[in-house]
Amino acid sequence: MEIRFYIDPLTDQPHIYEHDVTEQEVIEVLRAPGDDFAGSQKSRIRFGQTAAGRYLKVIYVPDEDRDGLFVVTAYDLKSKALKAFRRRQRRKRT
Repeated sequence: MEIRFYIDPLTDQPHIYEHDVTEQEVIEVLRAPGDDFAGSQKSRIRFGQTAAGRYLKVIYVPDEDRDGLFVVTAYDLKSKALKAFRRRQRRKRT
């Protein structure tokens, strides 16, 4: 699967760097079990945990004509969103 990242035109770096997230962490979240919801304008929202234990929210757009996706942004899950994700994960285990 090809994974591309939005490049911030001001920094010429992936936008996820502004949130202190690496490409590897995004890949871990996308490949691991987690919650995946429809977003706006054909985007998807993925909640998941990295191998190091970090909880992330990844917003991406799947490619329509190929096996790949375009990552728009990713950042840490916090407060209510994190609690809700953990609660859904506990329910799935039982």
